[in-house]
Amino acid sequence: MSTPEGGLDKIDQHGADAGRQDDPGQPEAENLDWRRVHPVTPLVRGWAVVGAAIVILGQQSLDGGPRGGLIALISSEYWWTLFVALAAIALVGWGYSVLAWRMTTYAIGEDTVHLRRGILFRQQRHARLDRLQSVDIRQPLVARFFGLCELTLETAGGTDSGIAIGFLKGSDADELRAELLARAAGLKVARTDPAVAARTQPVPGAVPGPVTAPAGTTPQDQVHDTVPRDAIQDAAEPADGPQAPLDGLVAPVSLEAPQVPVLSVPLGRLIASVVRSGAMITLVVWALAVLVVVIVTGEFAVMSASLPAVLGAGGYLFGRLTGEFDFRVAISPDGVRLRHGMLETRSQTIPPGRVQAVRLVQSVLWRGRDWWRVQVNVAGYGGESEEKNSVLLPVGTREEALTVLSLVLPDLGVDEPRRILDAGLDGDSRTESSYVTASRRTRILDPVAWRRNGFAVTGRALLMRRGRMVKILDVVPHERTQSLGLSQGPWQRRLGVASFQVHSTQGPVQPEVPHLDAADAAQLMAEQAMRARTARAAAGPERWMERQGG
Repeated sequence: MSTPEGGLDKIDQHGADAGRQDDPGQPEAENLDWRRVHPVTPLVRGWAVVGAAIVILGQQSLDGGPRGGLIALISSEYWWTLFVALAAIALVGWGYSVLAWRMTTYAIGEDTVHLRRGILFRQQRHARLDRLQSVDIRQPLVARFFGLCELTLETAGGTDSGIAIGFLKGSDADELRAELLARAAGLKVARTDPAVAARTQPVPGAVPGPVTAPAGTTPQDQVHDTVPRDAIQDAAEPADGPQAPLDGLVAPVSLEAPQVPVLSVPLGRLIASVVRSGAMITLVVWALAVLVVVIVTGEFAVMSASLPAVLGAGGYLFGRLTGEFDFRVAISPDGVRLRHGMLETRSQTIPPGRVQAVRLVQSVLWRGRDWWRVQVNVAGYGGESEEKNSVLLPVGTREEALTVLSLVLPDLGVDEPRRILDAGLDGDSRTESSYVTASRRTRILDPVAWRRNGFAVTGRALLMRRGRMVKILDVVPHERTQSLGLSQGPWQRRLGVASFQVHSTQGPVQPEVPHLDAADAAQLMAEQAMRARTARAAAGPERWMERQGG
């Protein structure tokens, strides 16, 4: 019923009385203004049903469906039945979407976002803003024709902890995101009375302005020197100065925080990185092998049998190219902002301190260009959205990768962070560094990469490196350590070594150091547990614009 740690409350209601105002799950502490999503939403969502029907008909045609397939049906005298069936499916899909739209409302409270939805089974969800992990704006291809977007809030609580509000006008989604981030940061946002709104003549859809902004350290004060500090400072301050209330009236103004562009990924580099990926190499080798078999045996059935695998690999590569198209990174007082996508555009905002772990990875095919990929774990991301939402940089140079790392972890707690990062990216036991590495006797367990396996501890984070063909450097802030573990197989016990793991939230980053000396692994586990407790006790408030202890 309630998950206070995850920040999401979910109430399921059944029957005709699900929407009664006296329901115990109904929030009554606040005078909430319940709003509907855009009225064109049923038209956008209804296309999914029509598309699914067309796909099913296409599959039946390939498999020799009724009356000899779809082509035979269209060429027969019963061709009109196909269009009647599609029209009926479309009416049913759009009719259901209209009912779902009427039963979907949302409201913004002082500390919580509320969402009601469901036709037969009413569902009410509440997301706490102090547990907000990210705010994303998604614009599918069909919604783009109508200028609509879907806003998604991810909170700390697993893969089903998000709240999706859609669809909204693009300007309304931007303003709602700005309001939610302002409230999550600890700013007091005034609600506008209708009479006041009429007298102040606000722009339609504008968000009320802030009343107070408690002083404190803002995230842009700690950004690494790779991003111009003066530009970020200018972005953080309104051009007309702070907004002050006049005679108790607050004029609605946009709360959209300005942003400073950091970098963008060129299209040529993105295409080259996909071509140099393991999936592309596998696809080419598989296609050549199938072609050789067909030429030798003369059996074309081999080609049709391998078609699903080729389509699957091709779909993955196409999805990666379109999903990471026009990738842009920017910094703002709200946190790190990412924008990417071709067919479906996504605009992500990751507030300060929400990244649980960072991974820098480089395959052997990228080594000549010194390209790196940066991935993150963010609480709430997972499931189907994990691959799309967990990329901080799809492909970039070493300098760009370290710049992006500095946006989410500005201070490593050492005097020379570049030296320890370079040692984690390229170094091994033969290079002098502060990394504790695996012993020589582990080469029988990992003959290729045993020299790379190691870890280093700084004042702010734990760094773990491994891999030779695919180099990996994982960085975990001490305060984001969820739990720790040691694993030891029979051969490891015989050699007196163990593997050390840091358990993070669900995501692509799974921090681990394999084959450490058992004594080093046990000592690291005990000391890291102490560092994590100390760092969490000294961590700032969840609302990053509030003063410590204020």
